Amino acid sequence: MLLSDEYPFLTNYFTKALSSESHPLPQSIIFYGNDFAAQYTFAQEIARFLNCSENKADDCECLNCKWIRDNSHPAVMIISKADNKPEDDDSKTVISIRQSAMIKERLMQDSEFHRVFIFCDRDSDGNITGLDSVNFQTEAANSLLKIIEEPQSGVTFIFLTRYVQNLLPTIVSRSQCFFVPSQKQVIYDYSSIKGIFENYWEFKRSEVFDISQKLIDAEKEFGVNKILDGIQNYILEILKENPDNVGFIEHIQVLENAKKQARLGVKPINIFDDVCLKLIK
Repeated sequence: MLLSDEYPFLTNYFTKALSSESHPLPQSIIFYGNDFAAQYTFAQEIARFLNCSENKADDCECLNCKWIRDNSHPAVMIISKADNKPEDDDSKTVISIRQSAMIKERLMQDSEFHRVFIFCDRDSDGNITGLDSVNFQTEAANSLLKIIEEPQSGVTFIFLTRYVQNLLPTIVSRSQCFFVPSQKQVIYDYSSIKGIFENYWEFKRSEVFDISQKLIDAEKEFGVNKILDGIQNYILEILKENPDNVGFIEHIQVLENAKKQARLGVKPINIFDDVCLKLIK
């Protein structure tokens, strides 16, 4: 499989799962993290391995592998607000109920291939991005639960997202989740909170409101958004060295929610109190 140097654990896991009868590949998979290109490459490689008609090598040129690399395989479908819309579907910003019905209809038909449905979003330039509660809404997600919970053999569902919390909990509970850390060289600027929030997991619960006040004081110089960005960037920097730490991933979501509060005009002191209460245990 591809990405073996950058992601040896994930590559080894999927190679074994795809080759094992005793521990087979889960039929519903969630990839999450910031690197959507890597997530999609893993999804595409899984689809290719499942449908390869020759030796499953990285450079295989069988017809199935060529089709999958060209995004033209009849059994491997990208499902997004822009991909694989039924003719009578005029929705443009969401994965729709009609797309869900189309998938169900396809699954009623026999196929000689292993069918793979890759759920994602696209940005304004057409690049693959992640699912969230806006582009993959509850009604459409709920309509898929039955076929995800009781999948046919020869069918795999793959969901791409930034945070697991962006997906309906019932989808998450029926899937196996894999964090795909970004391998891009990114320098995260957290100068706005330097000396205030570093090593925050070592703070005592009794310090919550003192730390919040320090953030308020810094906000007067930097502004609320830069303070929140600084905290989030600091956690992302830590997460690069601890990619499997679920706690840090959940803390990123806390900061995303705090940014939403800031956009809604919530007072900075209330935002920082909430952040500190949730991050300092």
